[in-house]
Amino acid sequence: MSALDTARDAHGVDLPDWIEALARECDRTSQNRAAQTIGYTAGAVSAVLRGKYAAGTKSIETSVRGTLMAETVECPVLGEIGKQVCLKWRRRSRDFRNGNSMDVTMFRACARCPRNSEDG
Repeated sequence: MSALDTARDAHGVDLPDWIEALARECDRTSQNRAAQTIGYTAGAVSAVLRGKYAAGTKSIETSVRGTLMAETVECPVLGEIGKQVCLKWRRRSRDFRNGNSMDVTMFRACARCPRNSEDG
């Protein structure tokens, strides 16, 4: 059974577009490769496809939309960036790092950004 068939069986006719994109990537490459591409484990991808992921799926959705579906957001500092890049910076800027000026800039920008409370 393909990953797309598994996802369709689990989610029915209401299969979200991002889960379909993830399933197609699993079928095109492998579940492990797709998981690495979006920055999650193969187990997490499997659970999402089967509709059994216990945690919220918003951050996985953001990674899929940014990485596999090429969706972007407008960052006040970096300009147009992939959603997964935005999520990465938001996670990274939770704790203050003064290792370089970009970390400081992004810490300040992400703290004020309305997107910061969306997910991840």
